[in-house]
Amino acid sequence: MTQRALDSSGEQTPGSSRPTMIDAGAELDPVHPMEPPPARRPDGLSTAEVAERVARGEVNDVPVRSSRSVTEIVRANVFTRFNLIIGVLWVIMLFVAPIQDSLFGFVIVANTGIGIIQEWRAKKTLDSLAVIGEAKPTVRRDGVAAEISTSEIVLGDLVELGPGDKVVVDGTVSEADSLEIDESLLTGEADPVIKRAGDPVMSGSFVVAGGGAFTATKVGREAYAAQLAEEASRFTLVHSELRSGISTILKYVTWMMVPTAIGLIISQLVVKDNNFKESVARTVGGIVPMIPEGLVLLTSVAFAIGVVRLGRKQCLVQELPAIEGLARVDVVCLDKTGTLTEGGMDVTEVRPLNGSDEAYVTQVLRTFGSSDPRPNASLQAIIDAYPASGGDALPASGGDAESWTVTDAMPFSSARKYSGAALTEADGTDSVWLLGAPDVLLSEGDATLTEIEQLNEQGLRVLLLARAEGELDAPGAAAGAAPTALVVLEQRLRPDAGDTLAYFADQNVATKVISGDNAVSVGAVAGKLGLAGAENTLDARRLPTDPDEMATAMEENAVFGRVTPQQKRDMVAALQSRGHTVAMTGDGVNDVLALKDADIGVSMGSGSEATRAVAQIVLLNNSFATLPSVVAEGRRVIGNITRVATLFLTKTVYSVLLAILVVCFQVEYPFLPRHLTLLSTLTIGVPAFFLALAPNKERAQPHFVRRVMRYAIPSGVIAAAATFATYLVARHYYSGEGALEAETSAATLTLFLVSMWVLAIIARPYTWWRVGLVAAMGLGFLIVLVVPWLQDFFALKLVGAPMPWTAVGIAVAAAALLEFTWRWVGRRFGM
Repeated sequence: MTQRALDSSGEQTPGSSRPTMIDAGAELDPVHPMEPPPARRPDGLSTAEVAERVARGEVNDVPVRSSRSVTEIVRANVFTRFNLIIGVLWVIMLFVAPIQDSLFGFVIVANTGIGIIQEWRAKKTLDSLAVIGEAKPTVRRDGVAAEISTSEIVLGDLVELGPGDKVVVDGTVSEADSLEIDESLLTGEADPVIKRAGDPVMSGSFVVAGGGAFTATKVGREAYAAQLAEEASRFTLVHSELRSGISTILKYVTWMMVPTAIGLIISQLVVKDNNFKESVARTVGGIVPMIPEGLVLLTSVAFAIGVVRLGRKQCLVQELPAIEGLARVDVVCLDKTGTLTEGGMDVTEVRPLNGSDEAYVTQVLRTFGSSDPRPNASLQAIIDAYPASGGDALPASGGDAESWTVTDAMPFSSARKYSGAALTEADGTDSVWLLGAPDVLLSEGDATLTEIEQLNEQGLRVLLLARAEGELDAPGAAAGAAPTALVVLEQRLRPDAGDTLAYFADQNVATKVISGDNAVSVGAVAGKLGLAGAENTLDARRLPTDPDEMATAMEENAVFGRVTPQQKRDMVAALQSRGHTVAMTGDGVNDVLALKDADIGVSMGSGSEATRAVAQIVLLNNSFATLPSVVAEGRRVIGNITRVATLFLTKTVYSVLLAILVVCFQVEYPFLPRHLTLLSTLTIGVPAFFLALAPNKERAQPHFVRRVMRYAIPSGVIAAAATFATYLVARHYYSGEGALEAETSAATLTLFLVSMWVLAIIARPYTWWRVGLVAAMGLGFLIVLVVPWLQDFFALKLVGAPMPWTAVGIAVAAAALLEFTWRWVGRRFGM
């Protein structure tokens, strides 16, 4: 093994045969022949060179957006299939009928405007949060390393890498210090790839161990994963059961609407020899209510407002369906470090073993701390406890503290469970040290494990410092290593973690704690936070490899320790194979694969760049306590949209059935567009808007389309039957001039009362504002019936007493049938 000697300043010492990190790669591995690396600039580009490249357009200008552009928002809200249909009908009505029969067109314009404004607000929220959570790669220019925006990288920039960093552009490795890169997100290969100077790196991969730097060779849209990165970070409405369910409903509605509308047109314009303009108006009046146009709008508005609400809590939703998805989750897999515990740790005790000198152990730890320029939380705790300078003077046996040097280093690896360093002591003695998991470095049955077990049961984390024989990177370096000391660390519990775990337990969401630490220690931490089943711990090294057996073990246990990154991914897959909807939280690079495969990935804002890139939800305030808010927001959206969808589709069903009945009975269509605009506004439009944004804690249920149609179809059938019955009775009761207007008024009264009863059912459970909402809609209709100019405007005038009361009686019977049907459906299929 060639060695590199670093003094306290990081400079190469004389006599070293291996270059420092800055010059690494000058010496090629003969086992891995490669093309000579390009000329490297250890200091990076100069300011003048950067300016030249920017002027030439050689800049990483991929527009990574968190949301759709304003143009896309307007286009998506305006140019829809149903807006086109309604727009054509609106233009026709403007020519053939009074303005009150064209009100439906103005309502659509207002609705579309509301949708655009709300989504624009969501876009501003997303964009501002994305700037906060944006990765800041470290670039070396003029010999100085500084964090810059990804979009400011230019061709030829020297980009530094450390554990957890994502490769943001394509390039060639210039410096490598035990650099291991995971390319699984691009190639599907789970095993990390060791990179040496001259090797290519691709955007979209990430560092799992070691460090180094690479020279950018492709930037902007030329980078390998540029398009993938752009698409992954966009405002999306895909992979959502709610959205796909509504699309399915709209598809079926279109199929029903087309033949029904054609039959209605023929019936009103050809078969009936009436006034042409009034026939056109009544034909349009039959077609317009078939379209549940407001349902799509309200869904978009509900999602957009959800984004704004969560944004105020510093929660970045990178994909909108994540709001819905987390509400459907029934298993949450938590990584202990960074989720249940805060990132930092404290060294509480160092216990020398086998008669080791405490001062000597302290010096080993002090020097070991300087071996990794980007230490993890455990090593950082040791560095804080034993800083490289400013410590107490050592006794003579320890030598001069500043004369100890690191000659080689092996960064910590989640798969390996330990890190290492080769040291040259003050007297010139060379030694090799390993620091990591005691149960990995010690042989099974070692007496020290009993002592460690007792510490783990107290929730303490224990690392073993062991002296190894032979070279640091030898395959069996850990075998036979001599235990020298135990380093006891205390983890800082998140103050809000206990309440969050209690919330999930109350919501019947199973919580699984998955960690690379000792299972007993993890279980003790979970127990302190009140996790149910924390005593059911399992060492992942004893986890069965068969997916079905693994799924059983996952369901039976709550805490898992010594889990490798690949095992985390397998555990998520095993749970999904049992039909579970799985959310995975994490902040470390070892969580990336599991985060990517989980139904919902949640990353902490302070987590590695790679985890933030693959997660659908990023908690920018690093607060695990924000998750209940995301769940609650998702439940509000799903529960409320399910409610209001029933309102919209009830209208679609009764509109289609009324049109069919009109064609079959060869009568005039009973309504003008103004009548249905009034009904839709009072019984659907206004109340649906408030109901869609109301609090709702109902647990999300699957099969959205099936559940909505179970209620909408019978409700629509009853409403259509009651309305048409009133219409037929009125046709036999009234005669002479003005009869059609009187018949329409009676039918409108019945339809309004039945629709109001549907609204009253959907508004349950009642609160003061829900009762007030239903009452206000009823009052609005009453005002139309009693105010003369409104009677004329909407062509509604109840004639006589017998027929209006008959209409009320039919509506009451229909309401009773509605009540019975809803209760039967609820008992038969569940709410």
